[in-house]
Amino acid sequence: MKALDIEAVQAFILVADLNSFTRAAEALDTTQSAVSLKIKRLEDGLGRRLFWRTPRLVRLSAEGNAFLPAARHLVAAHRSAVGAFAVEHRRLIVGISYHIVGSEMPALLKRMHASDPGLVIGLHIDTSRSILEAFDNGELDAAIVLRQDTRRRDAEVLFEEQFGWMAAPDFSRSPGEPLRLATQAEPCSVRAAAVDALDRARIPWTEVFVGGGVATIGAALSAGLAVAALARRVAPPDTIDLGSRLGLPPLPSREVILCSKPSDTRARRVLRTLGAAFAAAA
Repeated sequence: MKALDIEAVQAFILVADLNSFTRAAEALDTTQSAVSLKIKRLEDGLGRRLFWRTPRLVRLSAEGNAFLPAARHLVAAHRSAVGAFAVEHRRLIVGISYHIVGSEMPALLKRMHASDPGLVIGLHIDTSRSILEAFDNGELDAAIVLRQDTRRRDAEVLFEEQFGWMAAPDFSRSPGEPLRLATQAEPCSVRAAAVDALDRARIPWTEVFVGGGVATIGAALSAGLAVAALARRVAPPDTIDLGSRLGLPPLPSREVILCSKPSDTRARRVLRTLGAAFAAAA
């Protein structure tokens, strides 16, 4: 067997982690066809089928699952060899809206670190509005937020976030009782959209819990205290969308965008990886 192409192995790991040739291509700043060619050559060199592919699904084959741990070790060893020469540390400060931070965050941070272990990552979690203000003031290198308006035409759209009326499965509302809501503290665009939808539908509501992030709101939902307008992707796994059952109006979807400033290659590469990983998790 010929020596393995390290770039092909890196592409293989990205496709496996992101479950997508398209997202892997975005992370590598190349085309899907180029990634497919790398994987084809790797499969030919190994004499093994690494992925099963359909138009809508990419999954590892049994041989791909067996190869993945060794591939990670190979890339780590390659990185260690290259790192034998001092690499300048680079600090990257990223702000992320707490509306879109879900259980995938550890995997995203791991992916960012894997793409550049010499990178020092600073992470700020806040409202989309506050994150954008900090970005505009030069305090952040990048921002991943819910789109607030029609400006920022240079922002990259990562995916469309779908919202629902999330609650514990056994949550109930008595006839004539105002809908019990858990909300984020004002000002919050998601809160505003939720109460506006209820008001237009003439559904009475009352706030029974005000939190400061998805984790606290999720705890209130899991405890059965209230209903909340949350992205389905980040809602606690023990909650469901009760909108139809409770006769609640649909909530608008929102674009998740990436705004960035870094001009150096290292930072752009990591941000490409982060954006692709976020989109793949949606």
